[in-house]
Amino acid sequence: MNKVEIAFPDGSKREFESGTTALQIAESISPKLAREALVAKIDGILRDLDYPIHENASLQILTFNEPEGRETYWHSTSHLMAHAVLSFYPEAKFGVGPAVETGFYYDIDINTKLTEEDLSKIEKRMLEIAKQSNKYKRSELSKDDAVKLFSEKEDQYKLEILSELDDLKETISIYNEGEFVDLCTGPHIPDTGKIKYVKLLSVSGSYWRGNEHNKQLQRIYGVSFPKQSMLDDYIKFLEEAKRRDHRKLGRQLDLFSIQEESGPGLIYWHPKGARVRHEIESFWKQAHYENGYELLYSPHIGKSWLWETSGHLENYKENMYAPMSIDDQDYFIKPMNCPFHIMMYKSKLWSYRDLPLRWAELGTVYRYEKSGVLHGLLRVRGFTQDDAHIFCAQEQIEDEIIEVIRFSMYMWKSFGFDDLKFYIATKPEKAVGDDNLWEKAINSLKLAMQKENLDYEIDEGGGAFYGPKIDIKIKDALKREWQMSTIQFDFNLPERFDMKYIGEDGKEHRPFMVHRALLGSLERFMGVLIEHFAGAFPVWLSPVQVAVIPISEHFVDYAKDVNEKLKKNGVRSELDMRNEKIGYKIRDWETHKVPFMLILGEKEKESSTVSVRQHKKGDLGSKNIDEFIGFILNLISVKSINN
Repeated sequence: MNKVEIAFPDGSKREFESGTTALQIAESISPKLAREALVAKIDGILRDLDYPIHENASLQILTFNEPEGRETYWHSTSHLMAHAVLSFYPEAKFGVGPAVETGFYYDIDINTKLTEEDLSKIEKRMLEIAKQSNKYKRSELSKDDAVKLFSEKEDQYKLEILSELDDLKETISIYNEGEFVDLCTGPHIPDTGKIKYVKLLSVSGSYWRGNEHNKQLQRIYGVSFPKQSMLDDYIKFLEEAKRRDHRKLGRQLDLFSIQEESGPGLIYWHPKGARVRHEIESFWKQAHYENGYELLYSPHIGKSWLWETSGHLENYKENMYAPMSIDDQDYFIKPMNCPFHIMMYKSKLWSYRDLPLRWAELGTVYRYEKSGVLHGLLRVRGFTQDDAHIFCAQEQIEDEIIEVIRFSMYMWKSFGFDDLKFYIATKPEKAVGDDNLWEKAINSLKLAMQKENLDYEIDEGGGAFYGPKIDIKIKDALKREWQMSTIQFDFNLPERFDMKYIGEDGKEHRPFMVHRALLGSLERFMGVLIEHFAGAFPVWLSPVQVAVIPISEHFVDYAKDVNEKLKKNGVRSELDMRNEKIGYKIRDWETHKVPFMLILGEKEKESSTVSVRQHKKGDLGSKNIDEFIGFILNLISVKSINN
């Protein structure tokens, strides 16, 4: 019998009989690993555990502790859910059922509108089927046989997917789990018995393939775990996430609104939200000036040739709004600011002595998003981009990228985010530019990351159409990851717009260009910020920093004097003269998450002091008004994250 050499992640190697499966190898290592094993990674490709290995290979056995293990577990649970649905609704047809970041979903076409009670019924049936320990069996078949199979099932959704597959290039596979058969590339966990604890979370409408012109299906979201404690922790996480939901807090704190009747995905900033935004913008602008940037303002529309030259109409048109005709010319509302910044660059001839140019703009852009994906501040159609472009010589590019990485880290830490994760995104399928230039650009990004001693992962095909990029994800207070900052290398737009500068040799040269956004967009950043702080902003960002509360009408005049003194010192304060009991006022201001309350009565008036209460911490005792002003002004000036 032939032998194969298996290399493990720790660097060790062992020989096994040819045809040995990943599960058999796991059993040879330890019974515990075999019990917990969910899927194998063989030479970097995810495979079912019963996949036989016939050649020398690297092998990693994945459990629920690894992201790809969890993804396989959740995708397998989506098949289990579809099986349970089919047992109640034999007429059901299924769209797609992938794993997502926090669980899974499946899109279902049935005649019955599902309710919460139905979800409980389906959930119970899932656990019954799971106990049968049905195996997930993979079969490969020809396209003709697959079409015949799903034609017999009258499943138009799978048939549509099959019609787009090239059977000469793609392996067509199905998975059987008990009575349920699904078109799927896999891989899957060995059997349903590994699925122990399930929670179906919600059901909502979802258009087939996200296209509102297609039929609306019902999407069931769920999650599953191998341990009860994991499910309990996740339910607590969901409750906390619900408490922090920026849409709910946005209404509660009167920060913003979305007026559906005047346009979905468009944000209306109310006075309190506008105050927070103003503080963010002021900090952003000052930080940019201090880091060698100049600020720009650019138009909101431009002639079509701008977007033709940039490549947006060729590569990004589905995200742009329809043209408008002005003086018999087509104009587009801008989805990005870069062509306008390039036109400013081209307004004069630059010397190598002028470079690098660092130009930044808080530019409002408009991008088409399907109505089904709009989500509060996090997914909108009009947003203000924290945008900048750096024009530099080739020999300056690496230093400029390093400086942007450092600037990004400074910005995030200033707002209380210090858990960052870095990715380098490579050439996408739809792209412009020579492969050699892409390779050089990717290597420049890698070198910059290495010089900063930063770990990173590769996001294959995740780059912009005009160049590779560094993406930075942050983790919030709930340890959720958010894609925010991006640093994009661009060697294409300088070429397309024929950008030049005069080098030290007196000849014309092509500048390099870096696109970068630190906070991403102000709307999305604000949504993340609200949820990170649960609406209780640090005092320097809080729209109302102090509530001045007289305990009765007899102390209103003193309260007015205190409020006026606070305002003159630049503190954002509000005077509460409502004819309500003091206990009610305190509770109400707590719900509005104001950092400090000053309670004023007879004792305070006579001694020219204030009784200080802090949000969530309660009574801090009595302070002289000047002492309190000095205290809060220090918190504001140092931009303390912790009040």
